[in-house]
Amino acid sequence: MGLNLDEKKAVVAEVSAQVATAQTIVVAEYNGIEVAQLTKLRAQARKSGVYLRVLKNTLVRRAVAGSPFEGLAGQMTGPLIYGISQDPVAAAKVLSDFAKTHDKMVLKAGSYAGKVLDKAGVQALAAIPSREELLAKLLGVMKAPVSGFAVALGALAKQREEAAA
Repeated sequence: MGLNLDEKKAVVAEVSAQVATAQTIVVAEYNGIEVAQLTKLRAQARKSGVYLRVLKNTLVRRAVAGSPFEGLAGQMTGPLIYGISQDPVAAAKVLSDFAKTHDKMVLKAGSYAGKVLDKAGVQALAAIPSREELLAKLLGVMKAPVSGFAVALGALAKQREEAAA
């Protein structure tokens, strides 16, 4: 059953709102994937903050018109699932990880920073650590000297106590 005009306008408005704040869009073909597997993919996408939907290509073309993602419109053919994220790597990571274990999911293209990416570009983007991973590494690097200093200070205090006794 098709969408009426008002429903189509609502979908275009919803996708346009997502695109307005997005840094990355990834598209993949999903032919032959079972509903249960798509449900798991959607749950993973939600957890990662990725807007994931199967949409009509013509509606998405309208939603991205005039945006930095407009160049991706040429890749919007066939049955596609769209991953849209504010995090630069989240959409690519979610769809790429899913495609590794499900051969019927085929990464098609993506767009990041106004540049259209092919399948290899999307996979390269997915290989970059997420913002949270990078922050955790930074915190670990910053914490190491402080904790080392605290251990040395404790050892020095213990030596002085022993020397005074």
